Order: sequence, then structure tokens, then C-alpha cells
Amino acid sequence: MIKLPELLQAWDTPGFAQTFTTTIQQLAIADLPLQQALAHSSHVSDSPRTVVILDSSASDGHIRIKAGIFYAGLIAGSCCADDPSPACEQTEYCEVLFDIDRETAQTMPHLLTP
Repeated sequence: MIKLPELLQAWDTPGFAQTFTTTIQQLAIADLPLQQALAHSSHVSDSPRTVVILDSSASDGHIRIKAGIFYAGLIAGSCCADDPSPACEQTEYCEVLFDIDRETAQTMPHLLTP
């Protein structure tokens, strides 16, 4: 679980989408379920991510944001038959539901698509 008070503060403002995408793009790889979603590679790359809000809703206790995340995965040593050391990046995609507690800003990302 991660704490994202900036999302709580920006909710229901015109700048929420920008705040959300910037915040998620800056999170550490370990804070997101990207490794579990890999389909074409074996490791998540440190390359920049693209985040797209697909849906959002709010209840008394939570804000829920469904987001699509485009990111790069690595296939180490598979780019050239002569040199096993280069790493090839493959585009990966997953959908994640961010469940944000409206009182504490504790945020739990749930992987929706493997």
C-alpha cells in the first residue's frame, strides 16, 4: 500500500487527471503491479511509463481510478545472436485499479489485466 495525499487533494478539481498521471508515472516500479502483468518480457524496464485514466468514481470512503499503463519490459540477452548482453525493450500494457482511501490517502493498486 502506498500513500498518495496529492491525489486526494486534487480529486474533483480540473487538474486531477494531470496530477494523477504525473504521480503514477513517478512511482517506483516496486509500488505498481507491473512485474506481475508482463506478457512479452521478463523484467520491467526503468523507461518512462504512460498512464491513461480509463474510469473514475467516488463513494463515501474511497476514490477508485481505473488506469491503463503502457510501460517497457526487458528481454535480456535476446536481441542479437552474437552478443547475449544487450537488452531489448518490449511494450507492455496493463490495467490497474487504484483504490484511494478518502481519509488516509492510503492507496492500493490492484492489477485488473495480467
